[in-house]
Amino acid sequence: MRLLIINIALLISTVAFTQSRTDSVAVKIDTLQEKPSYFPTGLRVGTDLISLIKTPVSDQFDGWEVNADIDFYRYYLTVDVGSWSKAFSSEQQSYSNTGNYWRVGADINLMLKDPDRNMFFLGLRYAQSSFSEQLNYQFQDPVFGDGVRNLSNPSASASWAEITMGLRVKIWKQFWMGYTARLKIAPGIKGAEQFEVYDIPGYGLASKNTYWGFNYQVFYRIPFTR
Repeated sequence: MRLLIINIALLISTVAFTQSRTDSVAVKIDTLQEKPSYFPTGLRVGTDLISLIKTPVSDQFDGWEVNADIDFYRYYLTVDVGSWSKAFSSEQQSYSNTGNYWRVGADINLMLKDPDRNMFFLGLRYAQSSFSEQLNYQFQDPVFGDGVRNLSNPSASASWAEITMGLRVKIWKQFWMGYTARLKIAPGIKGAEQFEVYDIPGYGLASKNTYWGFNYQVFYRIPFTR
């Protein structure tokens, strides 16, 4: 009976030791598997669908925007380039502008373990815009009579910051769709020569210190191979 108890104790000790070794190896394997790799796995290139839809249906807006991002583990380097023209008119005045803009920044993916690399993200951007604008209006003067005044800011520019939030979802093979919501902050404006800048391409109304923007985008992903 005493020998049986000793054998059972040795068996339990052996099983416990084996299990401990197995758990230790598993932990090491998991640790190795979860070690982050900052080697980029793909480049996504896309466009803003809202701009493409607004351009043919609106007589006040003409523009496009191209978006790209590349992943470094859970961080994404992003670049946007766009064009923007607007025109407004009434019986006594008309306004128009045209220009280009770009943004550069980074996003952090909060859905790290998704096997399809879908992402819900937060990010920051720095943006700049170069543009020209024209303002024409009729005036009445009791001394010099009626007339039309033409004003312009031919070389205006602006810069601002953005806080972004959005979603990217794989829909089929290498095609992705998603949205980006933007809180645009504190535009710095230069080149207002003849009148105060009214509308900034890529930003919106210059009189607002904060401005909301929204893009609905489609992407094609180009995977990288090591």
